[in-house]
Amino acid sequence: MEPRLCRRYRQLVLEHLHVSGKLASGPKALPGLADGFASVQAAWRFYANDQITLPVLIEPLWQAAQQWRQQATAPWGLAVHDWSSLKYRGHKSKTDQACLSNGDDWGYELATALLVDGQTGDPVAPLEMRLLTARGVYSTRTPAPGKKAFRIDEVLPTMRHVAQRNLGGLVHVIDREADSLGHYREWHTDGHRFVIRADGERMVRWEGQETTLAALAEKLGRQGKFQRSREVQYHGQRAVQHVAETIVVLDRPAWRNRRRGGKVVHQRVPGEAITLRLIVSRVSNVRGETVAVWYLLTNVPSEIPAETVALWYYWRWRIESFFKLLKSAGQQLEHWQQETGEAIAKRLLVAAMACVLVWKIERHPAPEAAELRKLLVRLSGRQMKWGKEHTAPALLAGLWVYLAMLETLDHYSVADLRAMKRYLFWSPDTG
Repeated sequence: MEPRLCRRYRQLVLEHLHVSGKLASGPKALPGLADGFASVQAAWRFYANDQITLPVLIEPLWQAAQQWRQQATAPWGLAVHDWSSLKYRGHKSKTDQACLSNGDDWGYELATALLVDGQTGDPVAPLEMRLLTARGVYSTRTPAPGKKAFRIDEVLPTMRHVAQRNLGGLVHVIDREADSLGHYREWHTDGHRFVIRADGERMVRWEGQETTLAALAEKLGRQGKFQRSREVQYHGQRAVQHVAETIVVLDRPAWRNRRRGGKVVHQRVPGEAITLRLIVSRVSNVRGETVAVWYLLTNVPSEIPAETVALWYYWRWRIESFFKLLKSAGQQLEHWQQETGEAIAKRLLVAAMACVLVWKIERHPAPEAAELRKLLVRLSGRQMKWGKEHTAPALLAGLWVYLAMLETLDHYSVADLRAMKRYLFWSPDTG
């Protein structure tokens, strides 16, 4: 971007460093820089500029990812993939909303690949974002996928695109909707590392016999293969994670299910056998009752312990927190007034950069950064849970107060501000 647009981009990012309300989800001008109307007009011109494309707007996020790689001690990074529906009920001006599942379910679908530190679990930056609309897909990757592209089919192009950026070792972590034998074979053959949560009814070959993953997990339990891994939080409650590991072979033909002409077509696709590690993660509450079981299939090297792989999948929830920060806990994405999916996608990347700055403050190890976090929580007015020093929404809320305070100090002295304080409260002397 030319210098003028770079300055405007920086200003827009600063204007997203605050927690929005449903009725005030637009840009928020810092004091002393521009009034609200001028800020809105400048934002509109920025997003409407033909030079401002999604591949251009993703570059600052890539720079943040590359900076992490230069500084990180973790040999592995996690690329967490997920999809989130954006609903704009009552926004009739958004005429390019797509039908997401049925005739009453309209909106956009946001696809994201989020970089997470493989050693600490800290979110770093989105590596790719795509927005599905009725008119097509707006993507930070070029060429953009077709409107009718099946979401799991787009994982491999994303893997290849990310691999070109030389971020070192990356493991792609995806939830159960990516449990697809045909895709396992494609990703493995193409040299990509992955951790996928599989369905318990998936058939595999173990020690020469076919069995489901659920039945195999029961056998491993009877053989005493589960080992205590660590204490975790499950739905806000204390729990304990146990893991067991074995090797399985997937040698059945894959099924390819696609919708054509309003009908679902099932196609049987034979392929070579693939050998993967099965890691079963079992979470129990304090009473010893099993509350969750995850069947994880992965091709990461055997020197990576099973408990580390299970922890990597546990960190998949970081992308859910990112979506929450974009929506109800921060940016109020589903109340934005932009009238097209393209404008929404562009603003999304600006808001994502604001999230990246918050995460950078969260994970910075310097003592000064710790003091900044304390100050931001204090300025936010948020109450933290016992044992919790800060949250991303609290830092986001405090950042706006902090930046507004700095801008104010550029225009008023401390003595002036103290003098104005007397007008805040009624007293017999001031009236």
